[in-house]
Amino acid sequence: MPAELIDQLAASDAEPMLAVSLPPACYRDPDVQEDEVVGIFRNGWIGLGRSDIVAEPGSYAAMEIAAVPLILLRDQAGKLRCFANSCRHRGALLLQGQGSTRGIKCPFHGWNYRLDGTLAGAPRMETSPCFDKSGNGLVEFACGERAGFVFMSMDGSRNDLDDHLGEFEALHQPWPLASLITTRRRQLEVKCNWKIFLDVFNEYYHLTYVHADTLGGLYQEPDAGDLVEGAFASQFGETHGTGGLLENQQDHALPLMPGLEGRPARGTRYTWVFPNMTFAASTDAVWVYEAYPVAPDRCMVRQSICFPPETVALPDFEQQARRYYERFDAALDEDIEALEAQQKGLSSPYARQGRFQPHLEANVAAFARWYARHTAAFSLRSGRDL
Repeated sequence: MPAELIDQLAASDAEPMLAVSLPPACYRDPDVQEDEVVGIFRNGWIGLGRSDIVAEPGSYAAMEIAAVPLILLRDQAGKLRCFANSCRHRGALLLQGQGSTRGIKCPFHGWNYRLDGTLAGAPRMETSPCFDKSGNGLVEFACGERAGFVFMSMDGSRNDLDDHLGEFEALHQPWPLASLITTRRRQLEVKCNWKIFLDVFNEYYHLTYVHADTLGGLYQEPDAGDLVEGAFASQFGETHGTGGLLENQQDHALPLMPGLEGRPARGTRYTWVFPNMTFAASTDAVWVYEAYPVAPDRCMVRQSICFPPETVALPDFEQQARRYYERFDAALDEDIEALEAQQKGLSSPYARQGRFQPHLEANVAAFARWYARHTAAFSLRSGRDL
């Protein structure tokens, strides 16, 4: 990394009142993205969304993260596990999509694995000298489940997940996050860098301009960004009604989440769990986004919409939920239009770092600070010339 870029990153490692945005090169340079894949996505905890994507024993979801094919599953004991989606024989993909299985069988040569990753059978390998099934189980990664979210690490779990998350669960205690049910999932590719997709979800500054006719008027002046222990940022703000519906559909709000009371019952908390997962916990729903790099100017995004089981059990839930999905789609369409234009602007050789509005972009400034520090720490630890 050129000395100039190192100096620019140092300027992002500041308190929100003084910080500036990440250097434009961090949003457009292929070399920077390669460093992010190695230094962030393969060396630390990342969020994989809601854990009910694999709710029952035997359920699995195959996915690709940072160019690594993975299998997320629950074994027969209900334990959450994450494996490399690569047969130990000659590397073939084992599973695709989502489903349920009692075991994992390679479609190429028939090697089969138990749900705990151990090798159960390898046809005709008994004639191979010194072949040991116990040494040929699937490559397993560290993973954990907190508040209904999944986190995994490819680096041998060097850092404890609870140390990484710090006060995450305590801060979100008013919301029954662990028991929520995901009622809708959506995946799409967006023509922007993965970081600016997460940026826009976490700042209030754009609401009046990008969402002027849909939901900008719902949000009151937010609280200051929370000072937290852990690799996340969070900011709460009161709303006029629910943040989960458009301004003109507030009469159709679903009930408050069970147990939600006081100020949390009058607003929405926006949280960014570094590096790649963010969500909004509102009065009646939670909506979650994960973002993953595809190219410097493209990212893969997964959306999850969640409601309490008591709400999902209502007789008219499906009809009511469609209004919420309409709100999320409308906001996303407006954000994407703005983000794709921003990506073009950041791709200019004349783009420069800009000052944050410290109150309205607190989460974004906190991520920039984490990113700058994480990048520097990984560079020192690995000896890479980042």
